Amino acid sequence: MSFTKAFSPALREIRILCSQTGSASAGTRQFILNRYPTIKDLNPDLPVLIREANGTPARVFARFERGVERHVELDNLSTSDVESKVARLLGP
Repeated sequence: MSFTKAFSPALREIRILCSQTGSASAGTRQFILNRYPTIKDLNPDLPVLIREANGTPARVFARFERGVERHVELDNLSTSDVESKVARLLGP
C-alpha cells in the first residue's frame, strides 16, 4: 500500500503511540514526520491521533468499522520497516 491515495472508508481512526526521546521509537517518529502531512492531506476527515510519552513502546492501532481494531508493534524498526508494517495494517 502506498501513502499517496486515500484510505478505505472502512478505516475510522489511526492511533500512533511512541516515546518522545527513546531510541526504540526513532523510526516511528521519523515516519510521523515524513508521512503525517500526506496522510492528512489525502484523508482530511480521518482522525490520526499521535500520543507521545516517555517509555511507551512504539505501536500503531487502526480502528475499522463495526469496532474492529488491529495493531502492530513498531519498537526498534527503521522508518522503512515502520512504513511497510503500517501499510500492511491499513491495507485490505
